[in-house]
Amino acid sequence: MHQNVFHNGRIAPLPEIRLSPGQAGLLNGWGVFSTLRIYRGRPFEFDHHFDRLSRDAERICLLLPYTRQQVHDAVMELVRANRLEDGCMRIYFVNNQAAIWSSSENFPQTDWIMYTVDLPMRVGPVKLALQPNGRHAAHPLAGTKVTSWLQNVWAVDQAHHRGFEDAILLNEFGNVTECTAANLYIVKNDEVITSPLSSGCLAGVSRLLLEELGPKAGIPIHERDFTAAELYAADEVFISSTTRQIQPAGQIEDNTWANAPGPLTKRLAKIFDDYVKQSVASEAAVK
Repeated sequence: MHQNVFHNGRIAPLPEIRLSPGQAGLLNGWGVFSTLRIYRGRPFEFDHHFDRLSRDAERICLLLPYTRQQVHDAVMELVRANRLEDGCMRIYFVNNQAAIWSSSENFPQTDWIMYTVDLPMRVGPVKLALQPNGRHAAHPLAGTKVTSWLQNVWAVDQAHHRGFEDAILLNEFGNVTECTAANLYIVKNDEVITSPLSSGCLAGVSRLLLEELGPKAGIPIHERDFTAAELYAADEVFISSTTRQIQPAGQIEDNTWANAPGPLTKRLAKIFDDYVKQSVASEAAVK
């Protein structure tokens, strides 16, 4: 984590930031968050991230008393304070008032925390484990990016113990949903397929972009449920996220794809990378 942290309207060195034990929302996971990629000192697709934060905050009855412009200005202020050119930023909004465990300290109703880190180094095809019952599609908060993230970090930890980098989460129907922090896609007979939001997966920003960019390049991405058996029978498998962009899967449990990345994965990765470069160049031109 970088030296300067944003907390409720001010930027201060990390040792000066104090979070109260009375912040019941923080301790109970009653909050929302998003991870932004920073390219050349600018947040990538900020509007999409803010839209999801706002939508998810409303869904969990969390007051979000800040405008889009206020949050964007604060993001830029923190980027400058940490002299960040390329990296990642986390934005958190957390409910401070939850039942008897709330503090009487002078904290706002919604706590706003942001910090930055270097970009994780991820090279080559990813190795993925399979986690049954990792998502509950019928849960009313399914697909909401909340700070109650234990089920995800626990699944990753279990996967790491088995020699894998991440885990693919199945829902209660045995259908594939996503990885713990990435959406997942299969390619079969030149058709690209990803799980629908009804499966319990997150509406990732990179997923949204791919579903816009793919068809423009003649590569439609279809949403439908599919099982682990279809996953293993796929010609190609890849994942997408803010920190990974497009990353091929070379192994899932004992199944391997020696040719990873496959041809459609390569094409979509280049399309996505080209879009990022164009977007970054456009942002730089209006500085």
